[in-house]
Amino acid sequence: MLALLGFATIATFLALIMTKRMGVMTALVLVPIVFGLLAGVKPVELGEMILAGIKQVAPTGILLMFAVLYFATMLDAGLFDPVIAGIVRAVKGDPLKVLLGTAVLTMIVHLDGDGTATFMIVLSAFVPIYKQLGINRLMLAGIVALSVGPLHLVPWSGTSARAISTLNTNAATIFNPNVPAIFGGILWVLLVAYIWGKRERKRLGVLDLQYHPADNLNEEQKRLRRPKLIWFNAIFTILLIVTLMKAWVPTAVLFLVSSMIALLINYPKLADQQKILRNHGMNIFMVSSMIFAAGVFSGILGGSKMIDAMANALVALIPAQQANLLPTLTAITSLPASILFTPDAYYFGVVPILSQTATEFGIDKLEIGRAALLGQMTVGFPISPLTASTFLLVGLSEVDLGEHQRFTFFWAWGTTIVMTIVALLTGSIHI
Repeated sequence: MLALLGFATIATFLALIMTKRMGVMTALVLVPIVFGLLAGVKPVELGEMILAGIKQVAPTGILLMFAVLYFATMLDAGLFDPVIAGIVRAVKGDPLKVLLGTAVLTMIVHLDGDGTATFMIVLSAFVPIYKQLGINRLMLAGIVALSVGPLHLVPWSGTSARAISTLNTNAATIFNPNVPAIFGGILWVLLVAYIWGKRERKRLGVLDLQYHPADNLNEEQKRLRRPKLIWFNAIFTILLIVTLMKAWVPTAVLFLVSSMIALLINYPKLADQQKILRNHGMNIFMVSSMIFAAGVFSGILGGSKMIDAMANALVALIPAQQANLLPTLTAITSLPASILFTPDAYYFGVVPILSQTATEFGIDKLEIGRAALLGQMTVGFPISPLTASTFLLVGLSEVDLGEHQRFTFFWAWGTTIVMTIVALLTGSIHI
């Protein structure tokens, strides 16, 4: 019964947001509450689950709140203007080159395995370019989402770390066999970028574009530019990213302090600081509040044991005579599982069950870990409503979550399928 209610919760949520019958934030809060009550959870216990879920996502909410403020400050100060102008000169107004350039840059930036930082850096540079050229911004959100997927299998990403710790193994045994699959995924993403780019080139043509960031600025935006501070801002941002990658300081604290320093140095006048906060307050609110709403969703599903019940139900569906297909089935279903399960729920709840089942059938449990990483919260995290960075991606790209999911889902699943085929051919997993 709990498993059925859990799947019904997910299905109802997805149906409501994808048909635009309810806003994402409203659905994240109200849908799990209704199904939690139907599951027999007392209102007091429901409240405790909600608070537990909010506490769990609070550091992420704080991180995104001040990270958005930091990069908004840098955008207003003009830090990315030379980067944007340089990229536009290189692509020469060709949508095909823009899509391919977006994919390559995203992959390079995402070598640190941090989706939030990647989205903020790449989108800050590319959103103005896509607007100027008229390229469909669903393609921007989509190609960035696809490009981080294969690179998110690096052993220092949070997702891989969960798989490694759950299976009590080391990075080499999980990551190394999947390297060919990662390269297969990269080639697939570049192919998708080429296909989309050809489509947009046919629709828009190749524009003779001489883009200068200042061309599209109003007088207020020009007044807020700080060209004399560009080197300070660039060095400060590089130091911030290095600190982020090295994990020298908790990320929420890092962006909280850095955003205040950046705001004060660039805009010492209180009136200018207030202008920055007013200009970006809605975006900051929408991103951070969505995180806390997602905490309600995951808190109720986890606290009510619906997620545990769903995991057990999925395993029970596998007949013993087809047990040899378990790694392959895990791989193929790993991307859709990103819609159903948080990374903690999947790698600490589902993977142990799957790996134990595999062991009982004489299958190496490490194959389950490698198979799971081919999609679950790697390729899948930028389309999942259960991860904070998804809302950052769609927010900065200025697209609707439901439209982003519809546009990107099957292309992303294609990445997982391609990587699964390569993994089977190279022996990372077996049939």
